[in-house]
Amino acid sequence: MRRRSLRSRLTLLVTLAVAVAVAVSAVGCYLIVKHELYVQMDRTFDEQRMKPPEAKRYDVEWLLKHCQPTAQSTGHYGRPPQSTMVVYADGRPNCYVGPGLTVTPTVRRIAAQGGSDIYNGTTEQGRPVRVFVESPVPGMAIMDSRPLGELLGTLRTLTFLLASVAAIGVLGAACAGLLVSRTALRPVGRLTEAVEHIARTEDLNTTIPVNGTDEIARLSRSFNAMTGALAGSRERQQQLVADAGHELRTPLTSLRTNIDLLLRSEHTGRAIDPKAKQRLLVNLKAQFEELTTLVGDLLQLARGQSDHEPHVEHAFHDVVGAAAARAGLRGADVTTDLDPWYVVGHPSSLERAVMNLLDNAAKFSPGGKVEVELHGGELTVRDHGPGIPAEELPHVFERFWRSPSARGLPGSGLGLAIVAQAVQEAGGQVRLDNAPGGGVIARVDLPGSPVLTHP
Repeated sequence: MRRRSLRSRLTLLVTLAVAVAVAVSAVGCYLIVKHELYVQMDRTFDEQRMKPPEAKRYDVEWLLKHCQPTAQSTGHYGRPPQSTMVVYADGRPNCYVGPGLTVTPTVRRIAAQGGSDIYNGTTEQGRPVRVFVESPVPGMAIMDSRPLGELLGTLRTLTFLLASVAAIGVLGAACAGLLVSRTALRPVGRLTEAVEHIARTEDLNTTIPVNGTDEIARLSRSFNAMTGALAGSRERQQQLVADAGHELRTPLTSLRTNIDLLLRSEHTGRAIDPKAKQRLLVNLKAQFEELTTLVGDLLQLARGQSDHEPHVEHAFHDVVGAAAARAGLRGADVTTDLDPWYVVGHPSSLERAVMNLLDNAAKFSPGGKVEVELHGGELTVRDHGPGIPAEELPHVFERFWRSPSARGLPGSGLGLAIVAQAVQEAGGQVRLDNAPGGGVIARVDLPGSPVLTHP
């Protein structure tokens, strides 16, 4: 069953469901009709069954007067000719009016003990009959019968008709199931073709037309959203690679130039002035540090959210305090005013984001003066620098973007992009605004609580 295609399985299930329903209906119809036919036949015995004892004794006297010791072709028992037979409990020969009936142990028991019964029996020639047996007087039983040939013929005809209808119904169900499966699975077929096309060509711009609001339409919309997200991710990845290559080209070129200068000096035997050589080596070290920082920032941006440590609830005010202490060791003049605030996120990522904000603020603020406050879940980092032109504010969180006025300063242009990524992973928001009186205020809003909710 599992090796079949979805279309064949759906067709088979529909056919089986209809076949079972038709079979149950046919069997139920057959049993009801059979019961009603036997009920109608048994009503023909009601007249004999409901007679008073005096009338039954009169019928017995009449029957004994007219019955014969041998079976006959016709008989009479107060009604049109029917097969009637008298059976004695003491073993005397049976007495017949009409064809002979097969005597069963039940009949002999009724003849000896009294009572009555209705059952299907046969004549001595093997013809099916409906038999009513009763003991009107002690010591004997009277068997009265009706032929079952017509009733059984009706049931055979009914069986043939129901079987024919069931077969036609099952065949029609198979055709309907095939049609339904083809119609229902046509959108799935289009989706499969689109997936195969993407797997074959890697064309993530492929979309599936969406019609309606059913499950297939929802699946198509989800597929289109997935391919759109993949296309955007690939585009961002390609852009990151292109930007990284562009940014790495400058320090690598400078490193190669300085190293070539040192090698040429060694090969030609022309010594470089010691002070110039010292400046060259210092420059090499600075370029290596810049390159190391750039590679670290790229790795931080490139790794996905699954590469980070698990989300945990932690004290964000402690994270900010630790970052401020580290910034102070680097020469920044940081003042803090922190209220308790607990958030769920990555402590190391958020600490690096705060460090980037502090380094960025200290770089542009005279004397490295930075003011840090944390109140009600909002972290503000303010510097006292020249500020940012309004037209440049929308671009500050873009990767590798640097203000024209800051391109001469050290940095890779990735610090604020790392901040935005870390804050978004924690479910918060970040923005930069020009502060009244000069400088820039960075605002970070993180969802959390002033108390620890999961101690």
